[in-house]
Amino acid sequence: MNGELSRLLRLAGPVIIGEIGWMSMGLVDTLMVGPLGPAAIGATGISSGVFMAIAIFGMGLMLGLDALVSRAFGAGDLGECLRWLHQGLTLAALVTVPVMGLTWIAFSTLAAWGLHADIAMLVGPYLRVVSFGTLPLLLYAVFRRYLQGLHVVGPIMVALVTANLVNAVANWALIHGHLGMPALGVEGAAWATSAARLYLATFLGLAVLRQHRQRGAAHPTVPFSPSVARLRTLVRIGAPAASQVTLEVGVFAAATALAGQLDPVSSAAHQIALNAASLAFMVPLGLASAGAVRVGHAVGAGDPGRAVAAGWTALGTSAVLMIAIGLVLFLWPVPLLRAFTPDPGVVEIGTDLLAIAAGFQLFDGAQAVATGVLRGAGDTRTPMLTNMVGHWGLGLPVGYVLCFRAGLGVQGLWLGLSLGLVFVSVILTWVWARRTHTLFPPATLPPLEPAP
Repeated sequence: MNGELSRLLRLAGPVIIGEIGWMSMGLVDTLMVGPLGPAAIGATGISSGVFMAIAIFGMGLMLGLDALVSRAFGAGDLGECLRWLHQGLTLAALVTVPVMGLTWIAFSTLAAWGLHADIAMLVGPYLRVVSFGTLPLLLYAVFRRYLQGLHVVGPIMVALVTANLVNAVANWALIHGHLGMPALGVEGAAWATSAARLYLATFLGLAVLRQHRQRGAAHPTVPFSPSVARLRTLVRIGAPAASQVTLEVGVFAAATALAGQLDPVSSAAHQIALNAASLAFMVPLGLASAGAVRVGHAVGAGDPGRAVAAGWTALGTSAVLMIAIGLVLFLWPVPLLRAFTPDPGVVEIGTDLLAIAAGFQLFDGAQAVATGVLRGAGDTRTPMLTNMVGHWGLGLPVGYVLCFRAGLGVQGLWLGLSLGLVFVSVILTWVWARRTHTLFPPATLPPLEPAP
């Protein structure tokens, strides 16, 4: 178990830093539009949340590469790894059009959202602009999953950390009007985000080419050949994972939209606290990715005992780290909130929200990591169904009642969402425990070889 912990941490460390870098781009956007007022903070959060609720399904389809590439790599078949990379790139191109189309539909229906007028006028321009970064975002997802499957995570960390610099400079120039650029406000943040996503895709694409060149003569020659059968396999594994991620991200996007129906101060407090909680979530999310790869690699190598050890190691590591993070959110909320805004009303409400967030950290980490290790074992359907019931059937309805019917405001919304997280974490951890008792019988694993 100690040996597995060191391997997990070597893989997870750069991934966690990379995830924090990914999340930091949203934090930078919120920080840099902060001087424009609570309405700008709320609008940026709502717009970004709605776009990601749409785009995340396309990104989630690529999660199937975690299992497929890592298993092929575990079996020592580099040619098979390349074939799955090619299918991922093909799928990214195919998915771009519907993602952009749905974003424009959302843009055209803004009047029906019931948003506060000060927020609604800023949401439309952001959605319109950010849709242009869809293809780079999906290509980034493909390159990242491929590299992770090969246990090559350093370039992912570097790409996401440096992308923050690109995003920050572009925000500074386009939000407030520097370097000869017009002051575009919230719309400028959308242009900066699109530029950062183009940078990410380019950086990781070059990292993949560099990885191939380093193999020299050992690099297999595999012509780029999209395969309908392989695409079906990727979608069959990736679609439930994509649905699960969409359900999870979507419920928080829905909560953000509901918070937008409250006053701008409550909406801003929700957005800032959600950013802080989402930043904390990057830790178990990175562990989940590493756990998925470690489990998939062990399955591909025909070592179910190591797969079991990898899964429990990831879950145990997450529990320790998330308890520590929860204590930070509970004990020092005010400095975290004041980093975003000096508004006393926002800070007061945000303190309550971070106290609630502190309480669900352990469960949020458990559900994320359990989802990852189950994905590595080939099970993407169970997390999807559990998220549907927990978040949409339980968490959001209870939150809505507590917020709007019981009069608890945005705090009630968060209490309901917390209930959903607890449910999902308990069920998925129990499912993983049952799976370890059977040591992954072959019948539970999707076939690696599609029809020719």
